[in-house]
Amino acid sequence: MPRGKVATVFGTRPEAIKLAPVLKALDNGGFNSIAIVTAQHREMLDQVLDLFSIEPHYDLDIMIPAQNLFDVTGRALGGLGPILEKEKPRILLVQGDTTTTFAAALAAFYLKIEIGHVEAGLRTLDKHHPFPEEINRQLTSRLADYHFAPTETARENLLRENFPAERIFVTGNTVIDALLATVKENYSFDDPTLNNVDFENRKVVLVTAHRRENWGQPLQNICESLKGLVEMHPEIEIVFSVHMNPQVQTVARSILADLDRVHLIDPLDYEPFVQLMNKCYLILTDSGGIQEEAPSLGKPVLVLRKVTERPEAIAAGTAKLVGTAIENIVNTTSRLLSDPIAYEKMAKASNPYGDGRAAERIVETISEYI
Repeated sequence: MPRGKVATVFGTRPEAIKLAPVLKALDNGGFNSIAIVTAQHREMLDQVLDLFSIEPHYDLDIMIPAQNLFDVTGRALGGLGPILEKEKPRILLVQGDTTTTFAAALAAFYLKIEIGHVEAGLRTLDKHHPFPEEINRQLTSRLADYHFAPTETARENLLRENFPAERIFVTGNTVIDALLATVKENYSFDDPTLNNVDFENRKVVLVTAHRRENWGQPLQNICESLKGLVEMHPEIEIVFSVHMNPQVQTVARSILADLDRVHLIDPLDYEPFVQLMNKCYLILTDSGGIQEEAPSLGKPVLVLRKVTERPEAIAAGTAKLVGTAIENIVNTTSRLLSDPIAYEKMAKASNPYGDGRAAERIVETISEYI
């Protein structure tokens, strides 16, 4: 017989990636596992569902053209209420800091369903950076009953906010579980542009930049920095995975489209993106997940943000916070390109985000409480 009903709610690609190992561990543990997706991001979510063979029991399909935070919050909350009331799970699991995460936690709270928060305790303590994620995760913490912290630093954040120590569990980050299950050697891309990139003889710099706080002038600075770097360093190629949002596409293409050794590509599915990280030399990004993943592949990360809720990577030396000022981006990147000792120091630093057994630990904890 199933051991108890556990509902899991997610709506975006990062959530699906990080919860896929948890869903597998719940199934292996004999739980009655109910997967619910809001589809806050439809296409990007679907390719992860396919990759990890996840078949949701419920799909709210809430995404609409030009949606805003009011749309996502209202449609997710309204759709989840009847499902949770019908299923009556013993516990509801949410992940991270998306609007789906907060709305699902709030729906469970309204129905007095216990809440487990995967990747709990990340903080910048600046409610506008990142926006709206910082407030989403803080509010989710207030609603949660079980806090699955990826690191000791995250646990300490929660303790400082007076959450009970006996409800905080350091597990590692489930993204490492997913990453290690996905990376492959001798991988060939479907995209001919990527198969023509000279990974063997050039230093390939992978770039992603999509966060709302970087729209406008910060993104222009990032793109001008990339232009300067490719002109200064004939040994590099740049692969920029350009988010589909027009705010990002317009700026990136206006500055970088006609440059040799700069490849502007559409966002990749998770599996090829993992292989791209594995093949590149270093990474410039404003993504939170990449700060966690890249160290397991031995890739230094330069973080294109003012603050990060992942200070463990900075402390461990696997990442550096460079902001969005042109001079800082160019100088720091140039040093890693030209100084083998500085590069090796970052590339060989230990990943603080775990050993690939986070999902197993989360499900073991749930087993003790259900």
